[in-house]
Amino acid sequence: MWLTDETFKSIIQHTPLISIDLIVRNEKGEVLLGKRVNAPAKGYWFVPGGRVRKNETLDNAFVRLVKEELGIASGITRADAKFLGVFEHFYDDCIFCKDISTHYVVIAYEIKINFILNIIKNSQHNSFLWYEENEILKDNIEINRYTLQYLMKNSRD
Repeated sequence: MWLTDETFKSIIQHTPLISIDLIVRNEKGEVLLGKRVNAPAKGYWFVPGGRVRKNETLDNAFVRLVKEELGIASGITRADAKFLGVFEHFYDDCIFCKDISTHYVVIAYEIKINFILNIIKNSQHNSFLWYEENEILKDNIEINRYTLQYLMKNSRD
């Protein structure tokens, strides 16, 4: 269900958003990151993911996001993923302006793939890269702090 900008802005202003983030690893153990185009987190490297829609089950949202974000039409379901936990993301801005903060309640999952993804730029990311997890912490890339939380939690488990 798509909302008008005005309605969505009001929702962001008054309620938390629920989303699913996908920590995607390839056969080498590298993590897929996309460079964000929109606020919040504009300009930062982030994992793929997106909002859960009204009346959409988590299973259906997961399958939709795998398709939309990764271009995988079928085959990977929530049952195939490793549940990493529920996280909260707080931003000082939102997609519409700097005056409204954004609060996400995020359900994070890790998926492993053993095939080549054909990901193209989209409305949320202008480029993608595979990054070795141990290099992410060493290199001076602009990675979102919440993506770092996922990776640090996963390395402790």
